[in-house]
Amino acid sequence: MNLNLLFLMLLTCPQVCLKLSTKCLLSLDHQNGKKPWSYYRPGDHLISVITSDSKISRIILLFNMVPYSQHSYKLSTDQYRILRYIFIIQMINKNPQLLHNLTFGYNIHDNYFNAIGTSDALLDMLSTGKANVPNYSCGTNDNLLALVDGAKRDISIQVSTLVGLYKVPQIRYKIISEALSDKIQFPFFHQMLPKEGIHYPGIVQVLLHFRWALIGLFASDTENGENFMRIFTPMLVRNGICVVISERFSTTRPTASFRDAISKWRQVNVFVHFMEYDSLVDRILPFHLTLKVLTGSIEGKVWITTTLGTYSIKKQNVFKYIHSVWSFSFQAKKRTKDNAYESTFFLEPQFQDRSFCCSFSKHLFSVKGRRRCTQKAPLGSQKKSNRIQIPNNQYVYSAIKTLAHTVNAAYSSRCRKRRKEGEECFGAPRLQPWQFHPFLNKNVFCNISQKKLYLDQNGEIAADLDIMMWLVHPKKEPMEEILGSFERQRLIINKDPLSRLKLLNKSLPQSQCVENCHPGFFKQVREGEPVCCYDCIPCPEGTISIQEDTEKCTKCPDDQFPTKNQVDCITKTRHFLSYEEHLGLILISFVLFLFLTTGFVLIIFLKYRETPIVKTNNRDLSYILLVSLLLCFLSSFFFIGQPRKVTCLLRQPVFTIVFSVAVSSMLAKTITVVLAFLATKPGNRVRRWLRKSLANSIILSCSGVQIIICSIWLGVCPPFPDSDLHSQPGEIILQCNEGSVTMFYIVLGYMCFLASICFIVAFLARNLPGAFNEAKLITFSMLVFCSVWVSFLPTYLSTKGKYMVAVQVFSILASSAGLLGCIFFPKCYIIILRPDLNTKKHLMIKIRK
Repeated sequence: MNLNLLFLMLLTCPQVCLKLSTKCLLSLDHQNGKKPWSYYRPGDHLISVITSDSKISRIILLFNMVPYSQHSYKLSTDQYRILRYIFIIQMINKNPQLLHNLTFGYNIHDNYFNAIGTSDALLDMLSTGKANVPNYSCGTNDNLLALVDGAKRDISIQVSTLVGLYKVPQIRYKIISEALSDKIQFPFFHQMLPKEGIHYPGIVQVLLHFRWALIGLFASDTENGENFMRIFTPMLVRNGICVVISERFSTTRPTASFRDAISKWRQVNVFVHFMEYDSLVDRILPFHLTLKVLTGSIEGKVWITTTLGTYSIKKQNVFKYIHSVWSFSFQAKKRTKDNAYESTFFLEPQFQDRSFCCSFSKHLFSVKGRRRCTQKAPLGSQKKSNRIQIPNNQYVYSAIKTLAHTVNAAYSSRCRKRRKEGEECFGAPRLQPWQFHPFLNKNVFCNISQKKLYLDQNGEIAADLDIMMWLVHPKKEPMEEILGSFERQRLIINKDPLSRLKLLNKSLPQSQCVENCHPGFFKQVREGEPVCCYDCIPCPEGTISIQEDTEKCTKCPDDQFPTKNQVDCITKTRHFLSYEEHLGLILISFVLFLFLTTGFVLIIFLKYRETPIVKTNNRDLSYILLVSLLLCFLSSFFFIGQPRKVTCLLRQPVFTIVFSVAVSSMLAKTITVVLAFLATKPGNRVRRWLRKSLANSIILSCSGVQIIICSIWLGVCPPFPDSDLHSQPGEIILQCNEGSVTMFYIVLGYMCFLASICFIVAFLARNLPGAFNEAKLITFSMLVFCSVWVSFLPTYLSTKGKYMVAVQVFSILASSAGLLGCIFFPKCYIIILRPDLNTKKHLMIKIRK
């Protein structure tokens, strides 16, 4: 039994031990060329670091060999980046202003972009003994304070899942993925930089600014590339940018589909490329080969990469078809004494071997499989000859510095609390990770960072970005320019680089399906093509477009109308029948002439009031008729001039009432003539009706009905000033709204009704004998009056604006002039020119005959 157990242990131990021995990460001096290792140094608080700075190349695994022995670790100069963590921590430890009576230890692992290496490193960090057994404490405690994460974004999720169980704060100093921003799932994760995609809105604004409506999208054939396509494509569509080429790109996959897309959409000159770990040259090379086989001239392409950082671009043949390469980078704060840091460390090789290199020994049944490689000598200034240059990382520096400030704040808070409770600060237990976690907040990272970070309206970390452009020259090295910036979600473009582009004859290419639609036109999408391919259609009548590429034309305000080219709205001119224009002057001249003529006739009748011809036909009714005609002519002034509230309220009622009085007078005259003829017959009792009371009753009753109708009109729906904005293009017609059209036609109809009765009665009495039968004159005058107002209606309804008012004024003048001429001019002829006929004897002779 014991032998069987020992045999099983011998079988399993090599696999387990060999697998665990891979934790010996990052060797600057390989003992056997295959087994790297990590760095460790104790301190008051331990800071664990997981980074991905070196790559591992693997070969095909063979079944007859142990898997670990088949791994080939390819280490480059990137391994020296690990030393920057050590130098930065030692700088913080030596600064008494950052750490008070405390020191930071470190436990640094490189996972080589490997999930298995990450799990092994996490187990080593969480295990305090010699064996990798979490939750088992044997001997001294390392006092793990926080984990600094510099690994790949995918591996960060793996790290957070395990470290979060132990409530250890995880500080990441690189761009994070969208998944890690979930505080419910990862409550102990802290980000120093914005999450992935912070510059996507900036890319969209750049495309919109330069009117690049037709673009190509390319992404890595990975899960991150798929997420980029899923997030970025809808952003472009919402802003009217067409993605006509969309490819998931891989260097191992054929590029036939890409070649077909490029051939179809040759007008696409702007490409947005999601890049991860491949070099720029590796990505551009397949495009170069594809463009090389295309026939015809090829315009320089603009490459916008999603990499947040700068490139080191050298002259390459693959840039032949590239106009420029664009990217975004974080804006840096101005250097001050408070935020200054050493950008470069120097280390002599001899000091490196003496201080950091170590070997390991492994027992057959060992679980840990190795001992930590510890720093064996203090850091100090060395001679300047033959030194190795190690670049510093400001993000790492900011992360460690933030931890130092936060540790001081945490211990100060605990000290104040213990003093309130009457206890001493000294002798307090060390700070645990879950106690340290609440003191980390986003404001600390923003304030201490070397970059311009801030918190947006949602409380998330955001940053101001610079837009970098590398302009490719055919015979020179690419020229780097800061094209603009993206600050507080607002795009700012520098004009100087664009001016230099024009001087170098390297203006930015266009990337559109068609030319922009000019103002005065709108876009109409072509059927079966992307929305960016459209036709330009002139705006319909009455609408304008003031911008290019307008999707629909807009109407002008009611008081404005479009210009001839339909690019702007201008104010309409106000029109009404004014005194200054020719038509108004003509009408006023007729009004004054007829008014004076009527006044002259009235004077004649007053002067010759005792003559037979004046007395024969009821001179009182003649006076009433002449006065009403005077008022009829004067009522025309209510229709001329700008409509006001008073004029609109009075003009139609005054006109209809005065005309009703005039027509009533004519009716009274007609009835008086008929009764006068009947009274001459012997035995007729009509004589008693020939009094003034009959004529007055007729006038009052007939005109009273019109007054009642007008009173109802003014009380229920009175006229008011109005504007007609649409009848005439480019004009606002100021007019009076009648309020109730029905009431307007009722008063006109009643007036015509009185005229019709008067005409019928006069027509029947036209053949009565007499030297001067006024019934004939009344018949003819009523014929003129009715003809004018019957023709008025169709003419009035067919005209608009001031001409409608002019038609009504002309009808008033014509009908009034007809009454004046037909009734009074023959009498004035006899009074003035033939006084011999103006005798009672002459009239009596005619009656006898």
